[in-house]
Amino acid sequence: MEAPKPPWHREPRRRATKPQLSQELIVETALKILAAEGLEAVNMRRVAQDLETGAASLYAHVANKNELGELMYDQILGEAPVPEADPARWAEQLAELLRAEVRAMVAYPGIARVAWQTMIPVGPNALLHAEGLLAILRAGGLSLRQAAFAGDALALYVKANAYEASMWTFGEVDETEVAQRSRQMHAYMSSLPETSFPNMLQLLGLFNAENAQERFDLALEMFIAGLTHLAAKNV
Repeated sequence: MEAPKPPWHREPRRRATKPQLSQELIVETALKILAAEGLEAVNMRRVAQDLETGAASLYAHVANKNELGELMYDQILGEAPVPEADPARWAEQLAELLRAEVRAMVAYPGIARVAWQTMIPVGPNALLHAEGLLAILRAGGLSLRQAAFAGDALALYVKANAYEASMWTFGEVDETEVAQRSRQMHAYMSSLPETSFPNMLQLLGLFNAENAQERFDLALEMFIAGLTHLAAKNV
């Protein structure tokens, strides 16, 4: 018969079981790093470190850093709801969808840069957004060809807008340098002869952070007005 263990004997601590490595877990971990430290901190080695594994083990699930960025972008797109196309509300739905995409991208530092560099996103959420956008445009009366080209133009504008907004939101630009350049530009523009540049001289002070949303909304209005006119010609 075995002797009983003495009361001072401690059982060895078992290490907590790590969750099974998967693409979803890798992306989730990368997004946490992104939210806390920005895009520059996200790489395969750092993600592996946070998962307490080797970087090589990640490559069975994610090809490289570029694919990781695309997967992160696709996951973030899922935070923007895609409405079911309604011909009676297509213009309103279009504006809602595009604003939601911008908000989703600007909420994460640097992800708009990934979106801009991703030429043809084909993740599940990206495909859902593309299909939803096409459905809304077609509900507005556009042909498939018109909807495809309009959707491409709108996607470019939304990504560019989110990229610019993200740079300001997360301090990717040197505000001191920008302020100095703005003063220089203002002085230079003010020196232009009014007879030759009457409209340019009136632009001073029009472009700033306070009216960024107004400019975005006006661009959407112009897009929608043009698309409405185009759709009317199809009838």
